[in-house]
Amino acid sequence: MAVAVGDGWLTVSGPVVVGVDGSPSSLDAVSVAAGEARLRGCGLKVVHAFIWPAMHVPLGPSPLGPAEGGLRNMVGRLIAEAVERARSVAPEVEVSNAVVTGEALTVMEAQSRTASLVVVGSRGMGGFVGLLLGSTAVHLAAHGRCPVMVVRGDSDRTGPVLLGADGSPAGEGAVGYAFEEAGLRGTGIVALHAWTPWSVAVTPPHDPSMPYALERGMLTAGEERLLAEAVAGQRERYPDVAVEHTLVRGGAREALIEASRNAGLIVVGARGRGGFTGLLLGSVSQALLHHARCPVVVVRGSDAWR
Repeated sequence: MAVAVGDGWLTVSGPVVVGVDGSPSSLDAVSVAAGEARLRGCGLKVVHAFIWPAMHVPLGPSPLGPAEGGLRNMVGRLIAEAVERARSVAPEVEVSNAVVTGEALTVMEAQSRTASLVVVGSRGMGGFVGLLLGSTAVHLAAHGRCPVMVVRGDSDRTGPVLLGADGSPAGEGAVGYAFEEAGLRGTGIVALHAWTPWSVAVTPPHDPSMPYALERGMLTAGEERLLAEAVAGQRERYPDVAVEHTLVRGGAREALIEASRNAGLIVVGARGRGGFTGLLLGSVSQALLHHARCPVVVVRGSDAWR
């Protein structure tokens, strides 16, 4: 996997890591993660965060219960089910597993430091009915040290890679990742850039008699150039990946959620143009994690892999 670092690229090797907790959402994530590992030709690591040992809770079966009872045996069964699911999807992928003592957010963030991709479900065992996204997914998208995929919507859908492009330096990693995914999948990219007159930085003309006047179409032309420049470098690296430019005058959240209906995957940066300093996950990324119709990959800036 190649990621942007400064003006160059750094190859990051590591397995695809998937977090499991026994929920249907995490098993769907295992299926998707196995497919991603197969595409990359790398291993898959199935990880379960086991909080109970740290809380000094008895792990073995109850003296009054069946021998196969107890928390330790339960974890063994859910890991075995996840590994079996992965091997049924991608039998050629080497699958390993780990049960790590600790809280899920901390465990998965630590795993992301040596992974090429972390995959989680949109809502796990601890999610409340009606809650669209679990805290683990949001936390990892904001703090993960590698790209984080949240599996939601129709994970089996085929379609182009939808790239949310805003031309910001923070979004350069997302552009590179989107092209890599499209190349691996043998599909194209829909590069979508949404803008409004209020989101565009305008330099007033030098004519003092018309300080705010702009020729008709100048804003649109400028945003078209921004979108073209955002993907230009990667088009040279991936000449076989077809790219469709989509310029939308309107809100980025609404435009990307609507476009996700026909996409196989969405790739966005964690925080792009207009994001507040110190805010680790932007509003567009959060909206997609909650409402997109297909899996979402959030890619942080290049410093996440240094």
